[in-house]
Amino acid sequence: MSDIAGESGTRNRTRRAILGAAAEVLARDRTATLADIAKAAQVGRSTLHRYFPDRDDLIHAAVADSYLVIQQSIQDAAVDQGTALEAMRRLIAAIVDTGGRMLFLYGDSRVLEDFAAHDGGDGAAEAAEGESDTAPDSVSSMVVDLIRRGQSEGAFDPTLDVDWVQDVIWALVYTGCEAASRGTLPRHGVTTAVVRMLENGIREQ
Repeated sequence: MSDIAGESGTRNRTRRAILGAAAEVLARDRTATLADIAKAAQVGRSTLHRYFPDRDDLIHAAVADSYLVIQQSIQDAAVDQGTALEAMRRLIAAIVDTGGRMLFLYGDSRVLEDFAAHDGGDGAAEAAEGESDTAPDSVSSMVVDLIRRGQSEGAFDPTLDVDWVQDVIWALVYTGCEAASRGTLPRHGVTTAVVRMLENGIREQ
């Protein structure tokens, strides 16, 4: 029994290493080959093919997994606790920490479009082989709930459209992570820069 459990744990670690490498590599180079991804994951090409028969399967799984990584990061940030302003800062730090996953998901609209078409609208959670029973739109709902709470607390400008504020948050974080990947902004400075830009725009005056 322990041998089976050990094998299952190894397979899961290998699978997640491949998915993480795929997101990081494709975030930097959308034309990267499976050999490039296998090298980044430190596995052989044949090993990668045992988990993902072709490129489409790998990309689809990497998108679903990236959603789950970002979702878990936001949940771990406990954005429903403390003041809305404190929670917003934790939210931004959590998303920034996902780095390459963020750039992979939102760097090319075709990635999400292809995923939605392939998934048939069932959502990222189902596509990730049942790794999470949380609805795929929970990432958006957690952010929206936080923004609304901030507005009701008087921390955020209540005249701003909630969806627009959410779009601004994602855009700022993406831009910050992209700047860090290019070397024009130190990675440790992304969260501070995003928080400053965001709070200067949405805080109640």
